[in-house]
Amino acid sequence: MEINDGNLQTLTEFMRKTLDPDPSVRRPAEKFLESVEGNQNYPILLLTLLEKSQDNVIRVCAAVTFKNYIKRNWRIIEDEPNKISDPDRTTIKANIVNLMLSSPEQIQKQLSDAISIIGREDFPLKWPDLLTEMVTRFQSGDFHIINGVLRTAHSLFKRYRHEFKSNELWLEIKLVLDTFANPLTELFKATIELCQTHATDINALKILFSSLTLISKLFYSLNFQDLPEFFEDNMETWMSNFHNLLTLDNKLLQTDDEEEAGLLELLKSQICDNAALYAQKYDEEFQPYLPRFVTAIWNLLVSTGQEVKYDLLVSNAIQFLASVCERPHYKHLFEDQNTLTSICEKVIVPNMEFRSADEEAFEDNSEEYIRRDLEGSDIDTRRRAACDLVRGLCKFFEGPVTAIFSGYVNSMLGEYAKNPGVNWKHKDAAIYLVTSLASKAQTAKHGITQANELVNLTEFFVNHILTDLKSQNVNEFPVLKADAIKYVMIFRSQLPKEQLLQAVPLLVAHLQAESTVEHTYAAHALERLFTMRGPNNSTLITPAEMAPFTEQLLNNLFKALALPGSSENEYIMKAIMRSFSLLQEAIVSYIPTLIGQLTHKLLLVSKNPSKPHFNHYLFESLCLSIRITCKANTTTVGSFEEALFPVFTEILQNDVQEFVPYVFQVMSLLLEIHTSSIPNSYMALFPHLLQPVLWERTGNIPPLVRLLQAYLEKGGATIASSAADKIPGLLGVFQKLIASKANDHQGFYLMNSIIEHMPTESIVQYRKQIFILLFQRLQSSKTTKFIKSFMVFINLYGVKYGAIALQEIFDSIQPKMFGMVLEKIVIPEVQKVSGPVEKKICAVGITKILTECPAMIDTEYTKLWTPLLQALIGLFELPEDDSIPDDEHFIDIEDTPGYQTAFSQLAFAGKKEHDPIGEVVSNPKILLAQSLHKLSTACPGRVPSMLSTSLNAEALQYLQGYLQAASVQLV
Repeated sequence: MEINDGNLQTLTEFMRKTLDPDPSVRRPAEKFLESVEGNQNYPILLLTLLEKSQDNVIRVCAAVTFKNYIKRNWRIIEDEPNKISDPDRTTIKANIVNLMLSSPEQIQKQLSDAISIIGREDFPLKWPDLLTEMVTRFQSGDFHIINGVLRTAHSLFKRYRHEFKSNELWLEIKLVLDTFANPLTELFKATIELCQTHATDINALKILFSSLTLISKLFYSLNFQDLPEFFEDNMETWMSNFHNLLTLDNKLLQTDDEEEAGLLELLKSQICDNAALYAQKYDEEFQPYLPRFVTAIWNLLVSTGQEVKYDLLVSNAIQFLASVCERPHYKHLFEDQNTLTSICEKVIVPNMEFRSADEEAFEDNSEEYIRRDLEGSDIDTRRRAACDLVRGLCKFFEGPVTAIFSGYVNSMLGEYAKNPGVNWKHKDAAIYLVTSLASKAQTAKHGITQANELVNLTEFFVNHILTDLKSQNVNEFPVLKADAIKYVMIFRSQLPKEQLLQAVPLLVAHLQAESTVEHTYAAHALERLFTMRGPNNSTLITPAEMAPFTEQLLNNLFKALALPGSSENEYIMKAIMRSFSLLQEAIVSYIPTLIGQLTHKLLLVSKNPSKPHFNHYLFESLCLSIRITCKANTTTVGSFEEALFPVFTEILQNDVQEFVPYVFQVMSLLLEIHTSSIPNSYMALFPHLLQPVLWERTGNIPPLVRLLQAYLEKGGATIASSAADKIPGLLGVFQKLIASKANDHQGFYLMNSIIEHMPTESIVQYRKQIFILLFQRLQSSKTTKFIKSFMVFINLYGVKYGAIALQEIFDSIQPKMFGMVLEKIVIPEVQKVSGPVEKKICAVGITKILTECPAMIDTEYTKLWTPLLQALIGLFELPEDDSIPDDEHFIDIEDTPGYQTAFSQLAFAGKKEHDPIGEVVSNPKILLAQSLHKLSTACPGRVPSMLSTSLNAEALQYLQGYLQAASVQLV
């Protein structure tokens, strides 16, 4: 693509169309941009557009498109083509920093993100001058530019907060510190001076304070892994300034907005984080500064209001106290009873209150409320921080803290009892306090696993929780109902089973509540209860115990999906999936009705998939319906196909990328259930499955391979007779997969099915080419994973076509090749084969080579006979060799770039492990003994003499054991 006005004009028109709300205009435009993004100069055209376009909307659109393009394509993946040409990469790196710094803030943010994505791959080795180019801009004095640099540095260094320690990381951080730490400190001091100079200029202060916040964030990232020498030497500068900023109160920076945190709050929040980091990790060096920070932060907490805009600041300040009170040598700061009472009264209780802002979120923004309350993304909420502080204090002062709070809980419940209609928030706070006090350790799988012995959870459940759950009106006091449901869910491992069983029908009733939070919690609680395990690893709650409520449960779950705000509620769908899984055959009579509802839902969400978890559980529920019903009666598979195929056809025709891998998995499941030959409806689809475009997407590969395996298993002969012209296409797929280190094992799965199920004559002409392809890959990159798969393949080939055929095909490619493969690959590497079926295939294959291949007995290959037998006995008796060479790190499917749908395995579409040898050989050791006996009777004396001269004593002993077990001997 040339950089000219015509191309810029075309690009502008398509950009504008991608913003069109009408999908028939938007989708083709998106497809066009996707189709041209592989062309050279495409990213340069985007940068030109965002720099020069007169239309601001197009500039922003180009910036976002550019960032997403970089996100998808910048990383170079082994075995895959480089998606951005080298000249484009060089041009981008040469211009992007300048362009970012001279752009308006909206575009600057996008380009800053793009720089950090490129930096993550290329900095420092392939982009050594990035930092120096950025640092020199500090001298400009223009804070629009300086903030651009700081923002970019922040997105570049942020990953130091969660990277694992490694030498590469240390070297990179050292390089950054050498270049960046001193200029950052100088900038920090200069900015603070400017704040004093411009103390009355609101516009200047806004810019300066956003700089200070970014500088404080960079301080956190650069100090996270370890305490750098530079910052230790300059601790006085940083800490005294941080302390001054914490206590600073500039009236000009106070905002009227009650929701949005102002610059002052954001800066102080970050400083609390920085102080907490030093208190936790570098307490010895930080000790001189700690008391004044505790005082400043305490004063901050006591004087800050309840408005939402202070939430982040208050929660970070409380987290600082929480991190300090857990450290043994700060214990003395909290020992005094008055201090504890004061903390409980002035910090914890006020921040546990359910505020009107929380009530608004509960009613109007339920998704966000649930995310914070259930999923723990409430890291920056006051309640969560107060809860963490309670846990921190309980570490050393469990008795006194429990005693102080018990008083509060009783008085709150007393207030509620006086007038429930008005004082319900008191009960809400009491339940939250009890939960915080009682929870010591928690896991997602089991809820609370360790509780405070001083709190009687069962008694509290009976007296205060059950009453709310039993109330006839499920829509009254929805917050308290949600609290009660959450209590059951959190303490499910602590409450006795009879109380959980008592709760189940009550939870089922709450699925009909109008409040989104309430019916979502009910669904989530049921789903968690259904996963609990009893003493013998069966589910704690049995299908028999659920029998009285089954119909009500299924009815209410499906009705809940129709409630406003819950049409794609992932918790309800997960509860449907878990109910099917628990109830098993008890749902068969309901499936004809339910499958219609599920397919209708699938059709609706496929128009615009937006909730990945919901969609996943929807497909899981479909798989369960199919499995459970067809287990009872395999002939019902046809009725499922009738219901599902119209929707599947639409999904495949519209190329709904998120759903295609799921559709292939469900189709595999359906096809595998068929007992007779392959139905015509499947054969019609077969040619489409071989289209190269489907195989370009990483997420499609595992389910497509499995689907093709199902085709081969059910209809190898049908394909050979009615679709023989498609066999080269099938082998083309194999060739593509085998060339990739990430997907070569999938290629072998496919080839093994071809060998096992296709009629011999249909693939005889391709056999030699298949082996040549495998040898080419062995020469170009020989990985452990490839070798393991290769060995299973050649042994399966030997089992299917005989050992002589295997030896002949190798030697037809190159004389003596068979011996080389045995000597260089099979004998030294067979110990690496893992998995019972794989080991069995190799054992039977090697047994055939040893006993059914004349060339092993009377040619120069004879010298390999004993080492091969020794290797086979090793495969039987020695532990698996699972070592992997240091230079092999496999690409994880999840690492594939950007928007490509990663493959999500459906648990309930799982495939049973298939054993191609089956019952013919139940014990490979016995087979070896019998085959050796047969060989020795054909050429008496040869086998014992080969064994006695070169098989080691331990292996010989094992072999004698096999011969005895098979009741045979060698002659």
